[in-house]
Amino acid sequence: MKLTAILGGTAAAAAFALAGQAAPPEKPAAAAKTAGVDHAIAILHAAPGGKVTGTIHFHRRPGGVHVQGTLNGLPEGAHGFHVHEFGDCSAPDFTSAGSHFNPTGAPHGARTDEKRHVGDMGNVEAGAGGTVALDYTDPHLRFEGERSILGRGVIVHEKADDLKTQPTGNAGGRLACGVIGVAKPE
Repeated sequence: MKLTAILGGTAAAAAFALAGQAAPPEKPAAAAKTAGVDHAIAILHAAPGGKVTGTIHFHRRPGGVHVQGTLNGLPEGAHGFHVHEFGDCSAPDFTSAGSHFNPTGAPHGARTDEKRHVGDMGNVEAGAGGTVALDYTDPHLRFEGERSILGRGVIVHEKADDLKTQPTGNAGGRLACGVIGVAKPE
């Protein structure tokens, strides 16, 4: 019907009611699609020739998102760890994931800073075995709204994030990339 193409939402329903027809159901808003998400997951894959892999779980908690998981195959030392703006790991160097996720326009900083990129998750520290265990709650991360991490990329960098150089922390190349997706309910 031409009437539905011109009118939207409630106005279209009223027009159908006047015409004596049942209105088609309204489509749910995008926010409603993520409102029930309590668990997300990212499976990290190594850059070509690399060996860094990992699995990161994200759980909704009061006051933020709990980040828990394991990274493997890292060179010993500190490595920048960030949520990036795009869930796109298609470029061999993972630059397709874009910049740090920063919907609020804040300066780059440490995970514990009040003002920072939403995606600034600081550094991870790999021991001699190359493994890192993650287990903390981040008050800046969300599953909905402008700070939603769903569909974003997670990057592990080759060097430590200096937590001050704008806008990247001077963390170097990208060793592993994964996309944060909605996980099967537990």
